[in-house]
Amino acid sequence: MKCNDVDRALSAESQLPPQAQDHVGSCNRCQELIRALDTPIPVGPPSPATLRKIAEGIATNLRPVRPVAPARYFFGAFVGIFSCIVVIGVYRMGACAIAAMTPLQTVAMLSALVISAGLLAYSLVLQMVPGSRHMIPPRFLPVGITIALTIAIVVLFQFQHERNFWRNGWACIRAGIPLGVLAAVPFSLLLRRGAVLSPSITGAATGLLAGLVGTSVLEIHCPNLDAWHILVSHLGVAMLCALAGLVTGLSVEIIGSRSVDRRNQDQSR
Repeated sequence: MKCNDVDRALSAESQLPPQAQDHVGSCNRCQELIRALDTPIPVGPPSPATLRKIAEGIATNLRPVRPVAPARYFFGAFVGIFSCIVVIGVYRMGACAIAAMTPLQTVAMLSALVISAGLLAYSLVLQMVPGSRHMIPPRFLPVGITIALTIAIVVLFQFQHERNFWRNGWACIRAGIPLGVLAAVPFSLLLRRGAVLSPSITGAATGLLAGLVGTSVLEIHCPNLDAWHILVSHLGVAMLCALAGLVTGLSVEIIGSRSVDRRNQDQSR
């Protein structure tokens, strides 16, 4: 045994508890193990073949990407799509609710919907660019907007007893859902222009934004001012669309994770 090996073995042995030191002092195998563990492993530069293999492995799944447009363009596109479909829906269905609501109810409710849509559109634009800083965490924004709109409805409108509640509610839901689906299609095409890292969160926000299109049209069209009706049938459209977006995003995440696992298994074989 060389002097350096003896010194390293003694230094490593001195760090052991007293009972272990007594055993190591009389056991050649343990002494060899300590020397093996304490021996520094020489680290040299990798060979050109190793570097080439690493580079090929990194470049296997790399694909060229298109540059992302400025955020203001995407924000304007989201707002423009939202506004156009709301205008088309109100034009076809009418604006009967404006005459039934008070000026305070009209201004407060429409302002709340516009602010909610703007926050969701801005959040979606940031989610399209990885590494963006969010003022409000995207996972909490849809929940916060839903709670805020619920509070606004409860404060602005009265709860009344309504005959044929479910039949009237179903009529509004049936009118609002197609508007949400219509808005979801161009919204999803816009999202494909970015790099979304969390499809479930982005899907829920996109579904809620699309659903707010139907909710906004119903708030302008439907003259039923019962708070229960507005919560279930108008805001319910947005919540149903948000749930559909969440389920779609989760499905995309599951399918993507399975394809990645399958690809890794194929590469390891």
